[in-house]
Amino acid sequence: MHHPGPPRFLSTGETTELAPRDPDPNGTYEWRVVAAPPNSEATVGTGPVTDFTPDVPGRFTLGLDAPDGDHLLTVHAFAASYEGVDVAGGSGTAIRDRDADSAPIDYGAERAHEGVGRPRVRLDATVEHDGDADGPEIAVRATPKPNPDSDLDADDLSVTFIVDDRDVEAAVAEGRENPRDALRTTDDGRELRLPADVVPDRLRVHGVAVAHEAGREPRVSVADAVAVERVEQGDLPAGSDSDDPSDPDLAAPADPTFEIVRLNQPPEWTDDAAVYEVYVRTFADCEEGETFDAIAERIPTIADLGVDTLWLTPVLQHDGKPHGYNITDFFQIAADLGDREEYESLVETAHDHGMRVLFDFVANHTARDHEWFEDAYRNPDSPYRDRYEWQESGEPGTYFDWELIANLNHANLDVRRHLLDVIDEWAPIVDGFRCDMAWAVPDSFWRELRDRVKDIDREFLLMDETIPYIPGFHEGMFDVHFDATLYFQLRQVGRGAEPAASVLDAIDQRAEIGFPDHAGFLQYIENHDETRYRVECGDAAAAAAAAATMTLPGVPMVYAGQEIGQQGRRDAIAWDHAREEIREHHERLLSTRADHRALGPAGDLERVGYHVASGDISERPIVASGKIHPDDVVAFRRRTDEESLVVVLNFAPDEASVAVEADHAETDLVTGEPCVVVDGEGTERIRVPDVAVVRAEDR
Repeated sequence: MHHPGPPRFLSTGETTELAPRDPDPNGTYEWRVVAAPPNSEATVGTGPVTDFTPDVPGRFTLGLDAPDGDHLLTVHAFAASYEGVDVAGGSGTAIRDRDADSAPIDYGAERAHEGVGRPRVRLDATVEHDGDADGPEIAVRATPKPNPDSDLDADDLSVTFIVDDRDVEAAVAEGRENPRDALRTTDDGRELRLPADVVPDRLRVHGVAVAHEAGREPRVSVADAVAVERVEQGDLPAGSDSDDPSDPDLAAPADPTFEIVRLNQPPEWTDDAAVYEVYVRTFADCEEGETFDAIAERIPTIADLGVDTLWLTPVLQHDGKPHGYNITDFFQIAADLGDREEYESLVETAHDHGMRVLFDFVANHTARDHEWFEDAYRNPDSPYRDRYEWQESGEPGTYFDWELIANLNHANLDVRRHLLDVIDEWAPIVDGFRCDMAWAVPDSFWRELRDRVKDIDREFLLMDETIPYIPGFHEGMFDVHFDATLYFQLRQVGRGAEPAASVLDAIDQRAEIGFPDHAGFLQYIENHDETRYRVECGDAAAAAAAAATMTLPGVPMVYAGQEIGQQGRRDAIAWDHAREEIREHHERLLSTRADHRALGPAGDLERVGYHVASGDISERPIVASGKIHPDDVVAFRRRTDEESLVVVLNFAPDEASVAVEADHAETDLVTGEPCVVVDGEGTERIRVPDVAVVRAEDR
């Protein structure tokens, strides 16, 4: 239906875009403010896609009159309170409205971080069968966490829930009681409860944590959401978080079974994922039109490396530039790569080798060679004119010095319809989208994309390129986020400009700026936009940096050629000159990560004390010397309930000897060899060429 989607949590003065979903470009859509807090003068525009900016705190109800009926949308506004805190990345609108010179696309840009950021929250739900109740109840529980920089405790935080307007509409249409009338909130404000019989096919509950700090207006978390879905007993997926329908004490055979879905949780398979990026036009040395077949031939070698997710740069018809991001036809495979049958065969080959495939989705712009733009540029009265943004000069809207593209106007329903059709065309073939320039596309579009693909396949991955990353983009939009902050810090360490321990600060920053604990992050040291890490920082630092991406909490990525010591960023891959020792290093790292869940996103990260010496353990006193400096090394612990590991990274060109303040084993899990020696003082030290991972014992 055309309903505009989930409720919105905003600060006063923050603008959100409103758009009908699955739009008919010939349809009529009208917005209005149905209800607002006292003293509000907030309005909506007259177009089918419009903006809304709450002007006072409180709850607003907005109405959309669409061809399929009237829809209501709830907007809850909190008092703005971000003095002294960098929140420029808090919304896509703020990002897009920046001047091009300061827009956040520079991989080398360090994100400012001041003040106390947002709290965090997680929502979970259960179906409870209480013998004293008239029937089963749905319980939605919020677990709020204060910002790491805050002086508040979790008990000091409040929670605001909103039941999804779409599900209220569905329940009423089915003749059920309005879920909002039936719900109650527990005394602590952390749990919402309502009878199960008011649930339509699906009931979604959204919630935020709110921090009320002395002398400040409230700070609001990224929203989380959970769904309770009715599932016929015979259709209940294996391993779901639902009541057991086989237990007669829980439900009679005719009762519905409910499945619980955490809507903002990344796909489960990303806990173990390792991504391999292929820059398609130089990956294989082949004739024009044979690229897909040539990549398919290398799939077994790629899979043997230990990666399981293939990201292909754009494969659609383009303007001839080798990167492929200037698209001229969103429905045609690029002829220089092959045909559609060969592309789909490549995807199937990857699947046959246990690999998933990511499609590089470009939603911000077209090439200037696109037929829409060619007509619109020549003719101000063109029917395509309003499908683009235009500057006063008569040139199309664009970013930076990108002269060969033109920004699409996402307020145009024809543009939205076209892009949604593109999603429907390619999503069924692949396993996820890597979304190009996500910061430059309105939030409302990404929210619709997520619901559209997740309703078909909840394991479909959505990964954003938003630089620097934006916590709000985990709110009903993306699963995994490019971690340009870690990328930049690893470069700084490799250059000798920052201590190795600063990589842990980069990980901490995720929570400090408000990302929820369940957000995923893509960790990389190079990609098709950047110089190769080893060219800038050398072989030793490159070995340690690659190890960092595979031992810190996130999804590691290898850029094709990284694993063989490739020097050129977009040059043809020098397969015949591969440095086998580098490939073996990557294989060992990926294998170690796969064997130890503590090294993945599920493992906790903890700092440990450590002392660094050079490789000469007989020296007196024991200090770092020669080519080893304490700032070249960092040690940390990764932990799950099942195991605890100590990881030591050494970015220096010489081997380091590192004593850590944790009881540990003597075998390096990466090499399988002993790595512990005893120095002249009787202290056990881990010998670290670039990385060592050892089992630890909890004290």
